[in-house]
Amino acid sequence: MGIGSTVRRGALLALLSGGMALAQPVKVVPVDEAAGDATWTRFRARLIESLLKRDQKFVDSIVDRKVRNISGDDGIAEFRKLWELQKADGPLWSELPKVLFLGSVRVKREGGEEICAPYVYFKWPPNAPDEANAAVIAREAIVQARPSVTSAALLTLAHDLVYVTDWEVADEDKNGKQIWVAVKTSAGTGYLPQEQVRSPLEYRACFAKRDGNWRLTGLEVGE
Repeated sequence: MGIGSTVRRGALLALLSGGMALAQPVKVVPVDEAAGDATWTRFRARLIESLLKRDQKFVDSIVDRKVRNISGDDGIAEFRKLWELQKADGPLWSELPKVLFLGSVRVKREGGEEICAPYVYFKWPPNAPDEANAAVIAREAIVQARPSVTSAALLTLAHDLVYVTDWEVADEDKNGKQIWVAVKTSAGTGYLPQEQVRSPLEYRACFAKRDGNWRLTGLEVGE
């Protein structure tokens, strides 16, 4: 089980409640508050490219020496230990791009403003139902009756909060490789592609300018 899977299962246990579909539709509308900052968008594009190329030197160079880590033990030495940048299959190479591809928000901290992504954690609505444990991050997500693209469509969701009951469901199609999540809906239990749903407790990254350069100041998880 990968590090991302572990986090999602932890999110489910932390937020599991009831077993009913959400009574009232509540949404988390995507935002990208830093999109107008040209220095940020250029940096983000370069960082994504570097992650996809497994460019250890560049990625290591943008990590703040006091970076906040998921272990609670902050600092760049712990970051390197946790994320294993020297390994081609280290978890950072797959997890951080997922974060950066989603919209960002501006967050004020004691040390100044940070740009953090994804928006899901920071924009989680105060009126969210207690049983909601994830948000649909697609503008058009078709809920299937079975974990298969050939099954009947139950309904279409767009940025709705949902109640996930299983984060990893194998595809029923013989040669299918899609991983699904099971969700409770007004039409009963249905299935969404895993990449169209995100828990607010999954990874989030924050960045700040240090001496004119963007630095990764936090890569955290959970509440």
